[in-house]
Amino acid sequence: MHNINRKLIFGFIIILVLFAFSSAISQEKKDETYKALRLFSQIYRLVEENYVKEVNPKDLVLGAIEGMLSSLDPHSSLMKPEEFKELEVETKGSFTGIGIEITIKDDVITVVAPIEDTPAWKAGLKPGDKILKIDEKSTKGMKITDAVKLLRGPKGTPVKLTILRGDRDIFEVTIIRDVIPIVSVRSKMLEPGYAYVRISQFQEKTAEELVSALQKLESEGQIKGLILDLRNNPGGLLNSAVEVSDEFLEEGLIVSIRGRTKSNQMEFRAKPNPSNRKHKYPIAILINHGTASAAEIVTGALKDNKRAVVIGEKSFGKGSVQTVIPIEDNYAVRLTTALYYTPSGQSIHNIGITPDFVIPSAEISRTKAKNSNQTEETFHQRFPSPEEDLQVKVALEILKNIQAIAQLKY
Repeated sequence: MHNINRKLIFGFIIILVLFAFSSAISQEKKDETYKALRLFSQIYRLVEENYVKEVNPKDLVLGAIEGMLSSLDPHSSLMKPEEFKELEVETKGSFTGIGIEITIKDDVITVVAPIEDTPAWKAGLKPGDKILKIDEKSTKGMKITDAVKLLRGPKGTPVKLTILRGDRDIFEVTIIRDVIPIVSVRSKMLEPGYAYVRISQFQEKTAEELVSALQKLESEGQIKGLILDLRNNPGGLLNSAVEVSDEFLEEGLIVSIRGRTKSNQMEFRAKPNPSNRKHKYPIAILINHGTASAAEIVTGALKDNKRAVVIGEKSFGKGSVQTVIPIEDNYAVRLTTALYYTPSGQSIHNIGITPDFVIPSAEISRTKAKNSNQTEETFHQRFPSPEEDLQVKVALEILKNIQAIAQLKY
């Protein structure tokens, strides 16, 4: 058994050594890598021979790989077969959980945004909320993949979160898991001539859903202005963001991707729409601190091409590109391979997009409701309809009145 273990780990080290001694790496880096690999071999042997109980060599190697990837940034990770499969499901169908996008910010599991109309949304979770515990388990030092695994679960089962909001407001909230819908586009006419479209996330069919929504709205009469609501949109698929941007642009750069390798250097440009899909009206985009990733791509593309004005609060600032690379045994590596840049050449990573018109969201009171069947209190938050929403009202007035609209291209 020990001989097999040593063969496995020795093979793993040999692969790394061969990589370290490739011609593309300087001699100094080769020396540093060899020393590090020798240190790894010594530690592996110490663990194998002296740890309090026998350990599986595969687990040790996988742990080393996970540690290597997680040390790069919060978004790079090793995806086990079940996690890889779940990722594929999320972009095509539905999944069971509470409905939030999370990241690691300041070394803490942090909510990017709740997905609209999901249990997390209805429970009042907000962008920037820090998750301190999941079912009494501390999230300190926890990886995103492990946090996601704890948040997922069968429909109808509860999960209790300990939340830090701001600097001092700590509270607990119990959320009942449910099937998370993938329908990402909702739309309505706010009043004659002025339409509202909400995109809650970017999935495979988002652009298709958007086209259908716009065609329906435009069939109801001439549109004088459109409010595109991307608040609390945590992002999603890059291609979907490009397609949505292209729907409103006839020409120009949408986004550029810049990484170390040639395969990660690319530009996406708009193509003219068919004559029956030229949306000749001004657009006001709503964003907030929960607008991230693919949603920021759309915002930056339309803002920099002077196709839309942006209203609300600064966006989240998630401007890195992750590539999911399948490897053997149904594992995959999720690796940050590039940063994206808006048409003006700006990287928004860890910075965000600043609106043309900064309009804070109205403070919504949080009520405390106690269910007699529960031993703890659950917090609820009321989310206004578009007609009641302060930022929507401001966007509507801007579309109607401001002279800057005359500078937009449509």
